[in-house]
Amino acid sequence: MNAQAKLIYTARIPVRWGDMDAYGHVNNTVYFRFFEQARCEWIEHMGFRVSPEEATGPVIINASCTFLAPVNYPATVIIKMYAGDPGRSSVMTWYELFIEGEERLYAEGAAKTVWMDMRSGKSAPLPDKVRALCDAARN
Repeated sequence: MNAQAKLIYTARIPVRWGDMDAYGHVNNTVYFRFFEQARCEWIEHMGFRVSPEEATGPVIINASCTFLAPVNYPATVIIKMYAGDPGRSSVMTWYELFIEGEERLYAEGAAKTVWMDMRSGKSAPLPDKVRALCDAARN
């Protein structure tokens, strides 16, 4: 994670029985869904809708995850979401995944979030509110 990244949102997400795979732990693809859920909650928390019907909105252009320890049902994951310096149309985000009640880091990830014009498919300037919240987290 970038040393200048600042915490911008924390999500609590229950692990479902169906999130587990044949190995008896949460499937690796579900970690990306946890990060996605935190990102969507953050966007909605700012007053934006995550919907294809909106003229502009956030998309990710890359995502990564490092799996440090297996997560098992039952549990509630805590996703801490961090942001870097906003660019013209994008902001880099990082994620830490913990289990509620534990200090151990189970996974960490990243995603570059780009604001996009849904009609043209081209990047659009980050809304002032998103930029201000990312900047405020740094102060």
